[in-house]
Amino acid sequence: MNSQAVNDDVALRIGLAARTLPDVDAKALVGVVIQAVGQPITTARLTKLRLNRLKQAGAGVLDTVDDHDLKRALDFLKGRGIKLEAEPLPQVAKFEPGDMPGSIRVACSSDNGDKIDGHFGSCERYLIYQVSPTEIRLIEIRGVPEIGPDEDKNKRRAASLSDCHVLCTVSIGGPAAAKVVREGLHPIKLKAAASAPEYLRQLQQVLESSPPPWLAKVMGESPEQRIRFQQEATS
Repeated sequence: MNSQAVNDDVALRIGLAARTLPDVDAKALVGVVIQAVGQPITTARLTKLRLNRLKQAGAGVLDTVDDHDLKRALDFLKGRGIKLEAEPLPQVAKFEPGDMPGSIRVACSSDNGDKIDGHFGSCERYLIYQVSPTEIRLIEIRGVPEIGPDEDKNKRRAASLSDCHVLCTVSIGGPAAAKVVREGLHPIKLKAAASAPEYLRQLQQVLESSPPPWLAKVMGESPEQRIRFQQEATS
């Protein structure tokens, strides 16, 4: 591989790694990587990089990043999981106001296909599903909003999802979660990436049986029914 190709590869790895790290841009990550592996940054050096060394080099920059996100970023730096072709996006179905009574709207952080596999603050898109006890319908693939230089990225992203009731994501920090809650969404953090339709079928089962009171309210259930759900949940 010639030097230009190596540089392109390194740039791609760093760019993808930076996207997984909340509040850390590519320029800051380049500085951390230089501290960790020296110059020039090569794929060979990145392959040898270890998590502890990355943490040490990132003191002051990566202090607030949790291990899940840091390990994912390290995988990208090592070239793992980088695909030349993106997975095809799922098909969106038509939705009109009044369709699917008793349903909720769910936003899913996504980087690939129909998967919930993105960090709330750095994912490429949000898959917007309408979910009722009897149907799951993808109604929109929503891009991330443009962020101005003086804007709060997480606040802006949360505001763009204010028409949704639930957020499903694989990673979200405490401050970002608070901004999501202020916009009226209930954040759910998955333990691992999952197919959105498969995960939402689990949520659908909750809708079919005994949804918690906050969810019953969203679905338009009466106060009496919400009391029943609460009693069943605590009995």
